[in-house]
Amino acid sequence: MGGCLRRAFPCLNSLWDRIFKEKEDAPQPDAGGNKKRQEEEEGGETSAHVPVENAIYTALWSFESRHEDELSFQEGDLFQVLDGSGDWWTARRIERTGRVLDTGIVPYNYLAQTESVHVQPWYYGTMSRYEAQSHLGGPENEEGAFLIRRSEKNHIGYVLSVKSTSRVKHFKIHNKNKSCFSVESQHTFTSLLELVTYYRTNSLINTGQLGNPCKRRKPVIHDLNHFTVREWVLPKTEFTLEDHLGHGCFADVYKGRWKNQIGVAIKVLRNDSDISHTEFYKEVHFLKSLRHRHLLSLFAVCTEDTPYYIVTELMTRGSLLHFLRGDDGQRLDVSSLIDIAAQVADGMSYLEQRNSIHRDLAARNVLVGEDYICKVADFGLARIIKEPFYISDGKKIPYKWCSPEAVAYGKFSIKSDVWSFGVLLYEIITCGGNPYPGMDSGESYEKVSRGYRMPRPPKCPVSLYDIMLKCWSQEPEDRPDFKTLRTQLDSGLYEMA
Repeated sequence: MGGCLRRAFPCLNSLWDRIFKEKEDAPQPDAGGNKKRQEEEEGGETSAHVPVENAIYTALWSFESRHEDELSFQEGDLFQVLDGSGDWWTARRIERTGRVLDTGIVPYNYLAQTESVHVQPWYYGTMSRYEAQSHLGGPENEEGAFLIRRSEKNHIGYVLSVKSTSRVKHFKIHNKNKSCFSVESQHTFTSLLELVTYYRTNSLINTGQLGNPCKRRKPVIHDLNHFTVREWVLPKTEFTLEDHLGHGCFADVYKGRWKNQIGVAIKVLRNDSDISHTEFYKEVHFLKSLRHRHLLSLFAVCTEDTPYYIVTELMTRGSLLHFLRGDDGQRLDVSSLIDIAAQVADGMSYLEQRNSIHRDLAARNVLVGEDYICKVADFGLARIIKEPFYISDGKKIPYKWCSPEAVAYGKFSIKSDVWSFGVLLYEIITCGGNPYPGMDSGESYEKVSRGYRMPRPPKCPVSLYDIMLKCWSQEPEDRPDFKTLRTQLDSGLYEMA
C-alpha cells in the first residue's frame, strides 16, 4: 500500500517514512486482526466509521466548521486520523511534505482513504438503484455520465450505473475474487479503476463509452455539530422558524435554521399535548442514539418552556405520501417502488434490532430527501406524547393502518408495525392510493376484524401481494419480522440492482 502512495504523492515520502517508523515501534495487533483488515482493504470496502491505522485521508468536499473545536478544510486537503470513533473524527490536517498544519474535529464522511476506491470521483459507496437514477438523471450530468456503487441488496455487489439515451442503465459487475472484475465475460480486469479506464475508451454493451463521472453531492451530516452529539438540549434562541411545512395530531412542522446557518425541520409540539417530562427526556435520549441510513436523524430538543421543539434533519421532498402522489412518484416503475419499500423495511429492521416500535408507520410518516433517500420519521413520538388509543375516545386515530389488536386493545408491538407496513406497501404500489378505498375507518375495521383483506392492486406483483398478506396475518406471531421483509424485498425475485 505504501509503494502506491509514494508513487502517487512522492512529496509525502518523509511523512510516510515517519509513519512506518512509528508503526514499527508500536505494539502490533494480533494476526487475526491484521488479516481481517487486509481482506477489507483488498475488497475495497472498509467500515466507514473506523479509520485504517496510519492511513492518509483526502477530503472529498470542502467543509465549514460549526464549532471552535472543528476544522474548516478544502477539497483535496490531506489528513492523518488520531481518533476515529463515531461520526466525528479527531484529525491532523497536513501538508504534502508531512508538516502538521492544525488539529481538530472533522466529519468522517467527508474523508476517504487516499489509496482506496473511495477517493475515486466515480465511486459512490452503498447506494440503491433508484438513488443512483436520481443522481445521474440531473441536468448537470451529460450522456455517458456514470458511477459505480455497491447495491443495497446484499446478493448484488458492485453495480455500474450509466446515463444513456435519457435513461439510466445498470450493469452488475461480476466479482469472482478480489482481483477479478467484469461486466462482459470476454473482458476481465484486476480492479474497478482498470475496468473504468477500459470502458472510457471502449464501448459498453449497447451503451457506448463512459463519459464523465456523475457530479457528486455532499453527504448528510447527522448532527448540528460534533458538540450536539451529547449536548442536544439547546435554547430556542438558536433556532429560527421559517416556512410552515405541515401539521399532525400532536405538532406543527416548520422549515427552520440553526444559528442562521444550517437548514433543519422543527416540530413544534402543541401546548395541549399530554407530555410526561420524565418519559420525554428518557425517550428522546434513546431516539438520539439511533443512527441509520433510513431513519430520520434527531438533532436536538428545546424544552426551556412550552411549546417544546423537536429538531430534525430537513428532508426537502417532503412526505413519501406527497411524493408518490406527485409527478415524480407517478413516473416510477414497479422496481423503483419496491426499492422504496426495501428502504423503509431496512430502517424498520434497525428499529426492530433496537427493540423499538413505531406505532404509526404510514407513507405520511416516511420522508424523502433531495437525493431520494427515504427515511422513517416520527418513530417514538407516540410514546413521548401520551395519547389514549381507543375507539370510544373519538380521537383522530389511523384505523386503516392499525392492526386488529392495536385498535381493539391498544396492544402495540413490532408485529403491529409489520401490519402497518403491509398497508404502507399498498400505499407505495398504488402511488399514494388510499387504503380500503370506498370505506370509512369504522367500516374498514369491522370488515378486517371479520377476515377481510384488500385485494391485489393493479400492477402489483403476485410475490409482493403475498408479502402484504403475510403482514396482515390475524395472529401477530404469524407475521414476518422486518429483517425477513427486507431480505424478501431485496431478493432476486425482482431482478433489480
